[in-house]
Amino acid sequence: MSERTFLDEITIRSIGVIDQATIEFSSGLTVLTGETGAGKTMILTALNLILGGKSDSALVRKGSERLITSGRFRVPADLNEVFDNYGVEIENNELIISRSVTGDGKSKATCNGIAVTANTLVNMSEFLVEVHGQAANLNISKSSKQRELVDKFAGDPFMKSFVEYSKIIQSYFDLKSRMDSLKKSIAQKDSELQELRDFVSKMEKLKLSQGEYSKIDAAIERLSNVEQLRIAGITTLVAIDDEDSGALKSLSIARHALDSARTKDVDLEAIHSKVSEGYFLIDDARTELATYIHSLEADPDQLDLLNSRKAAIHALIKKYGGDGSLDVESDNLVQRFSQSAETITDLEGGDERLHAMEIELKSIKETLVNTAKQLTKVRTEAASKLSILVTREIQELAMPHTTFSVQVKSVDYSSLKESDFTSVGCDEISMFISSHKDAPLVALAKGASGGEMSRVMLALEVVLAGSHPVGTYIFDEVDAGVGGKAAIEVGRRLFALSRYAQVVVVTHLPQVAAWADSHFVVTKDINGSVSQSDVRKVEGEDRIEEIARMLAGLENSTSAREHAAELLSLKV
Repeated sequence: MSERTFLDEITIRSIGVIDQATIEFSSGLTVLTGETGAGKTMILTALNLILGGKSDSALVRKGSERLITSGRFRVPADLNEVFDNYGVEIENNELIISRSVTGDGKSKATCNGIAVTANTLVNMSEFLVEVHGQAANLNISKSSKQRELVDKFAGDPFMKSFVEYSKIIQSYFDLKSRMDSLKKSIAQKDSELQELRDFVSKMEKLKLSQGEYSKIDAAIERLSNVEQLRIAGITTLVAIDDEDSGALKSLSIARHALDSARTKDVDLEAIHSKVSEGYFLIDDARTELATYIHSLEADPDQLDLLNSRKAAIHALIKKYGGDGSLDVESDNLVQRFSQSAETITDLEGGDERLHAMEIELKSIKETLVNTAKQLTKVRTEAASKLSILVTREIQELAMPHTTFSVQVKSVDYSSLKESDFTSVGCDEISMFISSHKDAPLVALAKGASGGEMSRVMLALEVVLAGSHPVGTYIFDEVDAGVGGKAAIEVGRRLFALSRYAQVVVVTHLPQVAAWADSHFVVTKDINGSVSQSDVRKVEGEDRIEEIARMLAGLENSTSAREHAAELLSLKV
């Protein structure tokens, strides 16, 4: 577990029915139970805010100005660079995310004390927590999500092929763009060539350099104001260097006055040091100022020359430039001039150049087709393996006759169209289930009930976690529509998943809760709120009592306690 992120603690204040509460999480499987309305889901709501979920003023507890929630995560060193990219520095392998929402809906988030946006939290959450609720079940029905899951399962072989494909498809469309531009240019190459040659002729004559316009502007400003600059310099020099009242004279007197007394008081020694430093700084400034005044010299001829050159540059910008600032447009002309030889070559030998590009494009397309086929091959192999493993898991979840199938539909590689190539390849991935041996395969979104969809999601996570786990999995309503033997198997698979990663589950089912390594109970006090003392970890007899309550719906039931003890023994 040390190689992955880990949720250590979550602190909640003024969210819904929760006044304040802190939960310290441990490794393995943690369950949260409690009566309906006690605030279990509010704990996951708080976590959702920490992970960048939408803020809502309705979540702020009545009578409070704001809600505050924070989560403390352990982060392995090899993820430091990931968080650095978001402007977040990990200290001592610890990340603390805080989020507050005011009564008027204003939200603020920080990571290790640094303000961040909610969108940053969403992006970072990918490396911290995987949350599953009804929304996640709906999300998996999307083809794009199904493809992401298969690609994730395929692992390194997929990433290697995908990187190669991405590089080639970028080269392909870059060359296509250049060819399109060249075709347009060829159509009007005579006028373009004449304009370009005229531009090159003027630039060669002017010999304009990068950054020159700004330097000319600054030099003109100086030469146009020589007398004003000289007066300012001389006035300043007199103020510094006057024998009777200059700044240097005054500072010299102050230095000597402190010199004899400074050894008698350490505080005075520090003041003497600052006065001395000021004296030498002013003395240096006086020397530099005298040199500056000496360098000021009116030069009408140079000023005229600079103004003429500035006007010439301005005329060139007006004819060939854009609407940006003059210094930027001047540099753009220099950039255009540096590329003009290649552009002229393209235009002069346009047909030959285009033919060469077409040959190059054909070669790139052959490579692109091969890399796309490799992506298809990797995905097909991963889909087949994923189908077998997830089917096995689903059948363990009290769906013994259900088959899970991932199918990869690819384009006809013998008659490819350019539109067939997308940024993620040429494949469409779909997930199906069959409820019994002879039943047809039906799209996952249409063929699974709420309870079945929850178990499919769980089966997928158990399989994926074996090779690509995140640090923490959160399940809310994973037991929707589940009961009896199926509930026991859900608990068993959650427990299996928790051997790879930290798992937190909100549940109403005692058959699930019995598998927990840590068990928290959320209760409300008589005024309907949840305070610090109302989120408690239960162990031993207290845990048996809570499982019994979940079974029987009442307290002190002897038969329920016996059944609870039997359920708890399943894990042994």
